[in-house]
Amino acid sequence: MAVDLFAGIPVSDHERAPAWYERLLGATPASLPDGVEAVWELAEHRYLDTDLRPAHAGHAVHTLFADDLDAWVGGIAARGIETAERGTYANGVRMVTYPRTATRSRRPRGDRHRVAPPGHRPGAPPGRHRDHAAPAQRLRPAPA
Repeated sequence: MAVDLFAGIPVSDHERAPAWYERLLGATPASLPDGVEAVWELAEHRYLDTDLRPAHAGHAVHTLFADDLDAWVGGIAARGIETAERGTYANGVRMVTYPRTATRSRRPRGDRHRVAPPGHRPGAPPGRHRDHAAPAQRLRPAPA
């Protein structure tokens, strides 16, 4: 059975969001189908879509996996987006989190854009979704 993925991220500003995601992903959208969406093909049959839905914007959580985490993070920095948080999970997996919104960096609430190497599967406390765990349980800050 073949499975395709089309993941959507609601945004509040369709004029600014595609440019921010171009810098994060390092690619222009594969299509701009209807004036309220921008679609990137990240791999064959794997798509990321930004969709103008202001009432739902700021609630997305997603993680991209990169074979060479340091190279990917360096490329994102070269395109003008600095990390919001870096750290290592207790199991040794490294994680980089980017600003939570395409329109205001480091807003206290909003989207979480994360990049991790393959194999990222941090555990969660029993009965809790991993993103609802306390920050200290999820991620240790990287040494300075």
